[in-house]
Amino acid sequence: MAQAEPRLRERCVTMNGCSKAYAMTGWRIGFGAAPRALVKAMDKLQGQSTSNTCSIAQAAAIAALTGTQEPTEAMRAAYERRRDAVVAMLDSTPGLRCHSPEGAFYAFPDMTACLVRTTRGGKRIENDEDFVLALLEEEGVATVQGQAFMFPGHFRISFATSDENLAEACRRIRRFCEGMR
Repeated sequence: MAQAEPRLRERCVTMNGCSKAYAMTGWRIGFGAAPRALVKAMDKLQGQSTSNTCSIAQAAAIAALTGTQEPTEAMRAAYERRRDAVVAMLDSTPGLRCHSPEGAFYAFPDMTACLVRTTRGGKRIENDEDFVLALLEEEGVATVQGQAFMFPGHFRISFATSDENLAEACRRIRRFCEGMR
């Protein structure tokens, strides 16, 4: 925002991290830019509430941020391809509707059409938690209920894995949904 309108610089806080763009999830590297007084206050608060990031993670972040960005574009393209494939497979699955996410590497299919139905294994689906537990038990596919993200009636599936794993997971999800009555 501050780059688009320099007059806003003293009113902007920009934050980012290395988790998604550089596949450094779990390293907990984040950074920000803000007016000097706010950065000082943020530093004081952070210094009293958490420990510092280890030197290895700091060095990795520097290498990621200052090195060639070609791998980042390759990862972005791979995630886009996976996203499009997962969304298409899930959206064509009976009982699911899946919109294309605009960020991160998760899809949140709407599974409300599967409510008050019974799975092949005899589980009655009353909510998204029932859905994900039955899906795990009956088909071996791990997802997370939407309620955990304040998004009931949906489930979260990550597409941060291989094309082959995603295709197999989506086949199992389809089989699970088709088996409901």
